[in-house]
Amino acid sequence: MQTSLYPHTFHIPVMGTGFTIDTPLKVARYGISSVISLVDDVLIDQMRKYYCQKEGEPYEEITDSAKDARAARITHYLNLVHKLVNQQVKKLQASPFSPGSEITQYFDMLPDSSLKREYLFMLSATNPAEKMRLQEALRPKAVPGSIDVNIMTKLDRNAYNIGDEAGDPHFSDAMAALRGFGNSTLESSIVFSAGLNPRLYSYAAELADFLPQNDSPPKKKIILKVGDFRSAEIQGKFLAKRGLWVSEYRIESSLNCGGHAFSNMGNLLGPILQKFKENKRQLFEKIYSLYIKVLAARGIQSGYENSCLRITVQGGIGTQEEDRFLQDHFEMDGTGWGTPFLLVPEATNVDDVHLKKLSEATEKEVYLSNSSPLNVPFWCLRTSASEEARRNRIRAEKPGSACPKGYLAMNSEFSKIPLCTASYAYQKLKLKEIRNQNLSPEIKTALEENVLEKACICHDLAGSTTLKYGIDPKATPTICCGPNIINFSKIASLREMIDHIYGRTNLMTNPQRKHLFIQELLIYMDYLIQEIERAALGVYNISADYLRTFKQNMLDGIEYYKIVSQHFLKDEKEKFLADLWILQKRIETLSIP
Repeated sequence: MQTSLYPHTFHIPVMGTGFTIDTPLKVARYGISSVISLVDDVLIDQMRKYYCQKEGEPYEEITDSAKDARAARITHYLNLVHKLVNQQVKKLQASPFSPGSEITQYFDMLPDSSLKREYLFMLSATNPAEKMRLQEALRPKAVPGSIDVNIMTKLDRNAYNIGDEAGDPHFSDAMAALRGFGNSTLESSIVFSAGLNPRLYSYAAELADFLPQNDSPPKKKIILKVGDFRSAEIQGKFLAKRGLWVSEYRIESSLNCGGHAFSNMGNLLGPILQKFKENKRQLFEKIYSLYIKVLAARGIQSGYENSCLRITVQGGIGTQEEDRFLQDHFEMDGTGWGTPFLLVPEATNVDDVHLKKLSEATEKEVYLSNSSPLNVPFWCLRTSASEEARRNRIRAEKPGSACPKGYLAMNSEFSKIPLCTASYAYQKLKLKEIRNQNLSPEIKTALEENVLEKACICHDLAGSTTLKYGIDPKATPTICCGPNIINFSKIASLREMIDHIYGRTNLMTNPQRKHLFIQELLIYMDYLIQEIERAALGVYNISADYLRTFKQNMLDGIEYYKIVSQHFLKDEKEKFLADLWILQKRIETLSIP
């Protein structure tokens, strides 16, 4: 079953390790593309067992001792998802065009497009024979959304052999995950996020499905999640030199998103999108010429024209007006809507307790934390069971997690085999080291807090899923919602959320919500203030040049926004400029040490 050419103008990005682990099984048949995380192969095999039992499919556990176990778990699960989605689509296409039927839901949820207009034309037909003919023509056009997968390139833990020696790099976490996708039956995309991983990208060129075959395009495509134009160009060229084409650059607001947030030196989303708008053709031509030369040198005389280069954007979008402005003014080919879908049980996995907490969340409960062992800012729900458990362990003087999965075990300060900085083993050793140093009480406290803030986010991110499906009743979920969650409080149906995205209804419940660009600027300002405070301690490697550049990039972005706001509606423009002026004055007064 071939996937569609984007019946919808939005996609659902990857969220955590478990929130979208089975989202394609819930939404793909309606033409909606979504992304599965490949981090947690233990969870992946648990989900395969769950769906095999539910759908009457045979299941055999893939144990840790199995050959290439991580890759095999991923391949088997993706093949199952692919098979089940195909079955769903065939059933949908065969359903009657009656109120509430699957195929009626498919076309009702579409945006205003040529396909939607074909459907409306069919509904208006009065001749029964003509109506039937139009219905039969529509059925094969109800094609599924893409079942995409994500690898966070920084999560590439090496496999270790007996004797504490790193094993074959092909069995590292990211390499095995890529192989698992490469061996699957899916014809979809892999999303590489978090930056360039040379050995991973080079390995992709060894997998046949990523290369064109004669006149046919690659069976598997590559999407790069990027924070700016420079990153897109560098990574695109790196891949092209290895015979790999990037079919989509997925721009993400660096701090105004869920999960891990990369600060990006204070460069704001608007100017970044402007750069892509102005240089899209140049980006295509540079990278395409490299790509074709490499294919020719390998004797691949492909007639496949890589005319498809999509640029999409995601992070903090909350209204139909913002969505349309991003697509119309910046010429984006689509948008990503993540955090609001956490309140849509038909699309994502959040257990009932945390669904209620999310629907009631305010600015006090959602914060940019230092909890990630990757030392990257991480959006967190303060009231999650995971955070409560972390604080309880600290109070009991037993800080740190048991580290049951170890996907973030990358610190080698105290042992040859890396430890996770959120683990009990690491925190015990690190706190002892800090307490034995001759430091001022202020610095010692700051360093201890930095250690204690680290939380188990690889195992606990699966908690909402394992709780929801009864896999682990004792799970303590962590929730990595973005700040946009405070603007939504209604637990919504899939249809309601899609209607909100397309402006057919309004689910926004925060009347004080700031514009997407203003909200991002506020987050950046707060982040810069924290960085200034950290720099003043003198124990973190934060230079004054970095802080000054960060501040200046924000001020440059503000000047750009004054220009772009001329394209806003009048009422929206006045409020936007007023908020912008206040923030500009506050940022200008920030003193860099």
